[in-house]
Amino acid sequence: SEANDTQVKIAWYYNNLRGKPEKKKIISRKLGYHGVTAVAASMTGLPRNHASFNLPLDGFLHASAPHHFWGANKDESEPAFSKRLAAELDTLIEKEGPATVAAFIAEPVMGAGGVITPPDGYFSEVQEVLKKHDVLFIADEVICGFGRLGTMFGSDRYNLEPDMMTIAKGLTSAYVPMSAAIISEKVWDVLKSGSPDTGPFAHGYTYGGHPLAAAAGLKTIEIMQRENLVENANKIGAYLQKKFRKSFSDHPLVGEVRGVGLMAGIELVSDKKNKIPFDPSVQIGEKITRLLLEEGMINRAIINTIAFSPPLVVTEGDVDEMAERCGRGLTKLADQLISEGMWKAA
Repeated sequence: SEANDTQVKIAWYYNNLRGKPEKKKIISRKLGYHGVTAVAASMTGLPRNHASFNLPLDGFLHASAPHHFWGANKDESEPAFSKRLAAELDTLIEKEGPATVAAFIAEPVMGAGGVITPPDGYFSEVQEVLKKHDVLFIADEVICGFGRLGTMFGSDRYNLEPDMMTIAKGLTSAYVPMSAAIISEKVWDVLKSGSPDTGPFAHGYTYGGHPLAAAAGLKTIEIMQRENLVENANKIGAYLQKKFRKSFSDHPLVGEVRGVGLMAGIELVSDKKNKIPFDPSVQIGEKITRLLLEEGMINRAIINTIAFSPPLVVTEGDVDEMAERCGRGLTKLADQLISEGMWKAA
């Protein structure tokens, strides 16, 4: 949250120094997650983080989520869907006025929104729109960074060229809280050249640069490099994606299996053929979470999606056991739904 707040302030500061003080609006995406402070929650695209908080603040806009499973038109390919979303973003910026839009922020893979992977061509199309309108690109790497997708950063996996990058979580493996806002030479050069007139960048936090957190971060990176954990995430991640697709794609409760690296999601549906989700009253997420816990498996349910994010040291044997336990949980879920009259297999 603090690092993303910092990025917004940097974007505003950057444009003020360039003589473009009207360039202040921030565009994020529906279903995106960027934190819960007032500014970060305004960028977050989840209704529960806005309700009763008088959020989002003015000047924070939300584009469509790149959720191909639920958002694509019938028979619309991933590249076509990506082009349509990029065109929507272009239209939004034109409507607001390019001279008023400062930055666009996005997670390489959307986490809290339901493990939403970018469809083919999405980021290349979006980045062209951002360059066209002189809009900064902020990559929120809080979840994807430090090996999660099988590359050091999600930006590496998807060939992103962000102007700014937010990192946290895997930076210290969560032993000590730490986050960071990284900026490109392009942004840094403007801040540096403006400092003689504006003075130092007047921004900081009480616990910023905490030596204990910095030590944890350095040791975490040292261990990751020594034990080849990014390489392991890439290798086992590929195995996990293949295993999960083979194990669950044909299950009558599963609409889609998606993910990349060591990040996966299983989308549960009430009608597989017609792609109909479960009604919220069924509380399908709570049900599957409880059943998987009975199988000795801790997971996170995001509405109708079962999310998986195993540690970077995971092995093929661990993945096999995950698949077995998840399979048993889904069998129990189907039986329970049928007995409660909430679902019947096609």
